[in-house]
Amino acid sequence: MIAPVDTDTIMVRIRDLVPEILADVKYATTDNFTHKVLYRSNELYARRAMALRLADVQRNLKAQGLQLKIFDAYRPLSIQRLMWSIVPDERYVADPAKGSRHNRGAAVDLTICDATGKELDMGSGYDEFTERAHMNYRGCTEEQRRNRTLLLTVMKEAGFSVLDTEWWHYDLDGWQRFGILDE
Repeated sequence: MIAPVDTDTIMVRIRDLVPEILADVKYATTDNFTHKVLYRSNELYARRAMALRLADVQRNLKAQGLQLKIFDAYRPLSIQRLMWSIVPDERYVADPAKGSRHNRGAAVDLTICDATGKELDMGSGYDEFTERAHMNYRGCTEEQRRNRTLLLTVMKEAGFSVLDTEWWHYDLDGWQRFGILDE
């Protein structure tokens, strides 16, 4: 007998389930902390369960005149090793010996944009590995705090948890059930 396929665990192209989502795949360019092109493509992939929840977030934000922009999702383990060789600091880059939630297709780096595609001010840039990127950073303006709180709220409602040291990094709840990939 053939075992049933758990369709939530399969990898999917995020745009196939959320076609209107914005993307700025930093690792497909040199505009990232490594200053190297790490991905051959600017397509974003994730576990189907995560993409479906991102679709929920996108719908929620669209009703508010806002939208999501994704910087990164699934990341091959080989790329994780390269990142670790540059920044071996577990506050910002997962140790490849343990694997990242990105390597499992169960993490996403993102922000919120207005209806025109302009990013909301979150108080630091993406992949800014400083205290300013931490969720509890006390130097944020009221607007920046509101924007981070909005992102946190819509993501938590959809079943994600934030990484305390990166306001942009969210893990799908239950990420542990997914294996590490290197494709």
